[in-house]
Amino acid sequence: MENQDSLFETLNPPQRLLMGPGPINAYPRVHQAISQSLIGQYDPVMTGYMNQVQSLYRGVFATQNKQTFLVDGTARSGIEACLVSILKPGDKVLIPVIGRFGHLLCEIAQRVGAEIKTIDIEWGQVCPAERVEEEIKRFQPKLVATVQGDTSTTMNQPLKEIGEVCHRHGVLFYCDATASIAGNDLLVDEWHLDAVSAGLQKCLGGPSGSSPVTLSDHCAEVINRRKHVEAGIRAAHHEQGDDVMIQSNYFDLAMIMDYWGPERLNHHTEATSMLYAARECARIFLEEGATNVIARHKVAGDAMVAGLQAMGLAVFGDQSVRMNNVVGVYIPNEVNGDAVRGELLNRFGIEIGTSFGPLHGKIWRIGTMGYNARQECVLTTLAALEAILLKHGARVDAGQAVAAAMALYC
Repeated sequence: MENQDSLFETLNPPQRLLMGPGPINAYPRVHQAISQSLIGQYDPVMTGYMNQVQSLYRGVFATQNKQTFLVDGTARSGIEACLVSILKPGDKVLIPVIGRFGHLLCEIAQRVGAEIKTIDIEWGQVCPAERVEEEIKRFQPKLVATVQGDTSTTMNQPLKEIGEVCHRHGVLFYCDATASIAGNDLLVDEWHLDAVSAGLQKCLGGPSGSSPVTLSDHCAEVINRRKHVEAGIRAAHHEQGDDVMIQSNYFDLAMIMDYWGPERLNHHTEATSMLYAARECARIFLEEGATNVIARHKVAGDAMVAGLQAMGLAVFGDQSVRMNNVVGVYIPNEVNGDAVRGELLNRFGIEIGTSFGPLHGKIWRIGTMGYNARQECVLTTLAALEAILLKHGARVDAGQAVAAAMALYC
């Protein structure tokens, strides 16, 4: 039973260096933004901030899409909002599955009642565009849905060629970019992406709780055919869609688009503090510049890999398509992976991740994201991991990891 005295203690969480697959430590400026005063959802200052967020995230997504906004909720809320708003019961969706989060897309599409066809890829690999085109021709889907960076495998699915295939065949293309955005290239317009959702808690360097979303004009039109205005706020000038109503109220992107539109038609109360956080994440990204931020993530990721390999550890998956911001590394046979992670956390205050499904207990996942895509975070993590592995009797090459990582920063 909970100690009653602890319920009234001042909140004082321990300081951790979050070097797992996410969440990660937020940028200090984001913490500062969250602490700002709350204001009303229709205050002109607030609606002005909402407009700014839309413009900022067009820059982050590399898009001109008018319909660029936030869904209030964790990254999964954006995924579900996109899928439930695009797909009707009986619609066909093609899903290349390269890891755990491809299975999540299947789960959500199944709950919608869609007809699902998967392309099942061995974990540690990515899906060739040719396979997608073959299945489009056979299956004739309304939507192709995939994950760009699947942290369960650390792989980064190439999107450009799949986007060209979808565009050529008139198929909508959705991508979950939660773990990849701001650490890897993501060019929404150039790659013909119709719908993309993301989260703040990875390379964007914020807290979990807000999901940036962008929709192409065509995708927004498809969703608005299902538009429904609630009876309590409906006026004579409102037009209803002529297609099947979206099955979720909260995740109804047609209504959310109206809330973010000029009329500010009420749907929910915008999560003010999270909007502040999302705004600051985008400002930091755009101020540093996409090219510089992505290069910083690549150097940090490459340095982590170099250090792990110099230690004598083997990395997981096809390294030519690994995400810049997270690496999978095989757990040495002679140690207990969870025990090493626990001691790393308790002695050094550093968190790294385990994995899921067929990789559970086989690999650790180590992230270099956002504010933590820095030399000192990489070197500290490598030094601490080496010390714990040596203590647990692992056969590693001592004294090599930090030097190998430092070499990439010279």
